[in-house]
Amino acid sequence: MTASSAADTLADDRRVCGEQAREGDRERFLCSLFAAEPARSDLWALLAFNLEIARTRETVSEPTLGEIRLQWWREAIEAANQGTPRSHPVVRALAAAIARARLPRERFERLLHARVHDLYDDPLPDLAAVEDYADATSGELSVLTLDLLGVDDASARDAARHVGIAWALTGFVRATPFLASHRRLVLPADLLMAEGVSTEALFTGRPEPGLRTVLKGVADHARLHLRQARSARTTLPRAALPALLPARLAERHLALIEADKFDVFAGMRTPNPALAAVRVWWSNTRGRF
Repeated sequence: MTASSAADTLADDRRVCGEQAREGDRERFLCSLFAAEPARSDLWALLAFNLEIARTRETVSEPTLGEIRLQWWREAIEAANQGTPRSHPVVRALAAAIARARLPRERFERLLHARVHDLYDDPLPDLAAVEDYADATSGELSVLTLDLLGVDDASARDAARHVGIAWALTGFVRATPFLASHRRLVLPADLLMAEGVSTEALFTGRPEPGLRTVLKGVADHARLHLRQARSARTTLPRAALPALLPARLAERHLALIEADKFDVFAGMRTPNPALAAVRVWWSNTRGRF
């Protein structure tokens, strides 16, 4: 393959990743638009990779097949690190990102290991376990975003991790009806038990009133992580903003859920996409998150 054709192939791969990210992770894709090239295209590859592994359970018929799929991605990341990427558009685009930014392999390994939990119905015992899962998935993704942005700052990494955890916790609350319809939960089992919420009632879409208290507890921790992320925001490099802007969107989701008194099974309002775009643009313009 000539250098010109290789460049054309990579450009096509990046466009594929951008389309996947825009379709499947619209809000983080929106935040990525404020990164300069080549980081922007690399972020699309990272988001596309995350979508591929996050959807593993939905694409297989049994856990063993899911484990095989995740192992394929482990091996693909290993091959990418060695400069011999597999013939897959997301892998090729991600390999270019890994080569440019020298992304740590252990972050990908933690992401992939956490996704094994998705394949099984084992409950998360408490809020600490829920937060650890959020950190291993969304927190690591946020730190990888910083790596691609070229930001090597301890305070920024800490803030990005908190934003990632808050984003995931907010998502767990919002996704409760969808996950329950597939007999899945990402909520602390001890709080569900304490509030008298049975999993079967959840799975049938008729949860006990105590579910609202559980969801509020998770949402409160999301807000705590947002506060912790912002505690050092005056000292953070501006280049870190695309990794931190999801905080604004998470905050808006939380406000709508709280306004509806955590009655997520009654139907949830979603932020107006146009206003969300304006909100992110304005936050980026002001250098705030």
